[in-house]
Amino acid sequence: MDPKNFEMLSKVEAEHFWFVARNELIIGLMDKFFPGARRFLEIGCGNGAVLRAVARSRNWERLVGSELHPTGLAFAKRRLPAQVELVQMDARNIPAESAFDLTGAFDVVEHIADDEAVLRGLRRATQSGGGAIITVPQHPWLWSRADDVAYHQRRYRRGELEAKLRRSGFEIVFSTSYTALLLPVMVVSRLSAKHKPGNEEVVREFNLNPWVNSIFTAILRAEVRATLSGLTWPAGGSRVVVARAA
Repeated sequence: MDPKNFEMLSKVEAEHFWFVARNELIIGLMDKFFPGARRFLEIGCGNGAVLRAVARSRNWERLVGSELHPTGLAFAKRRLPAQVELVQMDARNIPAESAFDLTGAFDVVEHIADDEAVLRGLRRATQSGGGAIITVPQHPWLWSRADDVAYHQRRYRRGELEAKLRRSGFEIVFSTSYTALLLPVMVVSRLSAKHKPGNEEVVREFNLNPWVNSIFTAILRAEVRATLSGLTWPAGGSRVVVARAA
């Protein structure tokens, strides 16, 4: 992504419906499937928004966040507890082997042409029996200016990420769409953006009316609760996959 976007994201991540609900989903999946995990690595931690939520969720022995861009690490350092380790690293070359019992990449691998190199690296870094949680944008037909601005390489087809994780040495534990209940709104937004110049619609998605943001937050929180109870969604703007290192 463009390093210039880190400052913009740092201003909206704490309250924007998409980031708030996604954090709750990630923490809920960690608690449900890997309650004993104590050593966590996040690839592409950006400003540290997810890592901050992870740090607050339980007592960890070790927390590590990696990011390619030093701009993101600078923001992350200001918002994270001192014990969190931050490293500048290319996700395609993770210099760790069986060092963590839980790893994650949250809307990261879609930015990288060789996404399977990242997944193989995550597998090496994860001890056998440990876990990984990955989130990605879903459905190629949803491609829009927002994907161009974010420098995405792809939006994933249903089953694509799961197949790549299996080839990388993981077993799939749980998989579902995310942002399912707001998919119609997302489709309308993407279609309308095609008829507007520049990045106007992309900017608008990050500067929502507070009432609209509150409504969307409530909707996605309801979706998250249903997902954590075991419900899976056939379609949605994103995909979340929980995997175990074989």
